[in-house]
Amino acid sequence: MSSKPKTQLQVFLLIGSTIVCLVLAGCDDGKDEMRRVRREQQRRNDVRAGQAEHLADIFDLLGRYNELNEREASRQLIYHLAQWNPDSFEEKKVAANSSWVTLEKTLETGLDQEKARDRAESARFLKSDVSHLRDAFVFNRIANWVDTPEHDDPLFAEWVESFEAEERRQVRTMLRLFDWCVRNIAPEPLSPRDPVPRPPQLTDGLQYRGAGYRQTAYQCVWRGSGDGLQLAHVFMHLCRQANLPAAMLATLRDNGRYMPWSVGVLVGESIYLFDPVIGHPIVGPGGIGVATLSEARKDASVLRRMTVPGFFDYPTSKSDIPQSIAMLPLLPETTSDRMRRLQSSLTGEKRLVAYVDAQKQGELFDEVSGIAGVRLWPVPLQAEVYERDIAASENLDLQFKVYQQTRFSYLELDIVPSEELANGRWYHLMGDFAGDEIDARPGARAMYLTRRAPEFEIADLRTDVDLQKAYGVRRSLGTSPEEYDRQIQQIQSLLRSAKRTATYWLGLVQYDDASYETAQSWFTKRLIDDPPQWRWYPSAIYNAARTAERLGDAKEAERWYKEDANGRPHASRLRLRMTGRTKAVGSGEPENDPSQ
Repeated sequence: MSSKPKTQLQVFLLIGSTIVCLVLAGCDDGKDEMRRVRREQQRRNDVRAGQAEHLADIFDLLGRYNELNEREASRQLIYHLAQWNPDSFEEKKVAANSSWVTLEKTLETGLDQEKARDRAESARFLKSDVSHLRDAFVFNRIANWVDTPEHDDPLFAEWVESFEAEERRQVRTMLRLFDWCVRNIAPEPLSPRDPVPRPPQLTDGLQYRGAGYRQTAYQCVWRGSGDGLQLAHVFMHLCRQANLPAAMLATLRDNGRYMPWSVGVLVGESIYLFDPVIGHPIVGPGGIGVATLSEARKDASVLRRMTVPGFFDYPTSKSDIPQSIAMLPLLPETTSDRMRRLQSSLTGEKRLVAYVDAQKQGELFDEVSGIAGVRLWPVPLQAEVYERDIAASENLDLQFKVYQQTRFSYLELDIVPSEELANGRWYHLMGDFAGDEIDARPGARAMYLTRRAPEFEIADLRTDVDLQKAYGVRRSLGTSPEEYDRQIQQIQSLLRSAKRTATYWLGLVQYDDASYETAQSWFTKRLIDDPPQWRWYPSAIYNAARTAERLGDAKEAERWYKEDANGRPHASRLRLRMTGRTKAVGSGEPENDPSQ
């Protein structure tokens, strides 16, 4: 009898001890799991903190790009991009980027499509990403400070107010950005005719100094001059940063080539038209506002009214545009998954557009009546190939290199005066006109003023050794006096070029800072009085007319518009017509046309 309870007690104790062990083991497992979760959470927090630091370093480098040489900037940016995304160390590709693969088939021959596809599909950050991010950063900063009420064009103010709130905001933005391009990019001909040394060998399909691609969009905005297709490229970059879909509209001609005729900006369900070659929006029905593609296709008077009788015949008519092709200005990097991931992590002041869903944007354009298809605009890739070919030719031909680099040496030469002007230009594009008093850092205005050396100082450079040292001019060992004197004369020419450029850019800064009287003084008294063959003279006349408009001096504006023969003469006559309009009459023609 006594053995049974004992056995029951043993069983009970055995069960109890087992339960206790299991409970204790469970507690240990729970603690271990909690520790593991905490470690993982801490690791993720460390990764996020590290990524944030690398993003901050990336934007710091982009903001100081002007201070770094390209090789150093590229090395540092690639390092921080890779650290931000450790997976990019792996040599792999993401799933095929369908938008680029689909669109690349529309590219013309002569461009390396295989390399372009690699740039679109690579998971690893590439050297070409550096220039892509630099461009996105620069155009984003320009778009941000230009898209402000100070840059509204009074000529379109009443028309803009006719829109509902969201479309009004977008229409106002596109007008501000286009107007900035027209005023700030001095016009060059599509096909320059001045004599050149023996043209270099270029990739098939490219011509030396070909329209559109002889500069990249960044070079165009950096140098402040370009042809109409380069202006279009800059404008579309700015629209991208403002989240406005923009494309080059082209028609297919009998020779099988696509002929660009306007830039189309998509707002709501309408495409608004801008002519980048003449530098003016395509005017809407009745001479009011900006025309849409639908209006230009339905109403023959829209494009006919772009003709200024006795001065300019507009080359495009309603019969030329029954259907247009929307050509997207994209590079492979713009459609890549790595840029999509990078862009999704950008917030606040770091927000910019580095990625475009090309398939979605193409579908938006394709849905608009009058668009017969979507292609890639070849100019962005052509500009890259052209730049590479020119650099290779410069390495082989010293005479060609001197010719090629002389034109912008005042801005791009590695000497003190050029570097100071370049720093001023960087601040200008960043919208930093005044600088920072606390950090004792000058802005664009002060940097430009330092490059306006008095003529007597420039003249004394040939004989004043101390002045030569101040400008960083050194006589190399073995250089003859005659050769050194020729070098000094070249520096003097560069200083005069820098001075006139700084003067012109000061006028633009004052205009964009709403200091119109001061701007007018820079354009007229300090530039237009100079010999008219100087580079900035034609654009100074156009800007003098625009500034007179701002000052409410209609007669002075009319005088300058009529004097504009080599800058934007077609645009000047159109603006003169619009500013002189008292009301739109039934025929759509102005009662008084001061452009005649």
